[in-house]
Amino acid sequence: MTSTKLNTEQLIQLCISGNQSAQLEIYNRYYKAMYNASFRIVKNSFLAEDIMQDSFLLAFTKLNELKDIKIFGAWLKRIVINNSIYHYKKTNKIQKVPLDDVLYKVEDNYNGIEKNNEYSNQKVKDILNTIKTLKDNYRIALTLNLIEGYDYDEISKIMNITNANCRTTISRAKENLRQKLQLKLAQ
Repeated sequence: MTSTKLNTEQLIQLCISGNQSAQLEIYNRYYKAMYNASFRIVKNSFLAEDIMQDSFLLAFTKLNELKDIKIFGAWLKRIVINNSIYHYKKTNKIQKVPLDDVLYKVEDNYNGIEKNNEYSNQKVKDILNTIKTLKDNYRIALTLNLIEGYDYDEISKIMNITNANCRTTISRAKENLRQKLQLKLAQ
């Protein structure tokens, strides 16, 4: 049986035993999602690529420590998010880059879509582009909550803030986003 026909749990078992083709298959299954998660935080495609690859290497070396292989995807995503936030904070201490200078890539996975889907995709792109104009802590908190699906407890641990501060930050970020989107519609 080829590795492409195996489910993720079977592939993880093969990865634990050192099977490189299983590792490649796991990488191929997860790399796009992990790159996108990293890119939304660090806002740099090259850095996101490096973080993603470092995270895969770390995950493959620490697979023995994973208690439940059924949660591999969530575990890997947590590694990528933590690495991305670490690199983002490290980079921000060194240099400040205006948001206008940062390229933000939205991957369009819908080829040959209908006209009404194009309108919906444009609205999504507008929202994502507006999110990138928010203050950094608002942008990161909203990305983790709305796009990555983390709850308040997880976000407060990731961002190293209190739960109450996390709720307030997300609430203010949503309100700020809402106001900016309303301004765009009024134009």
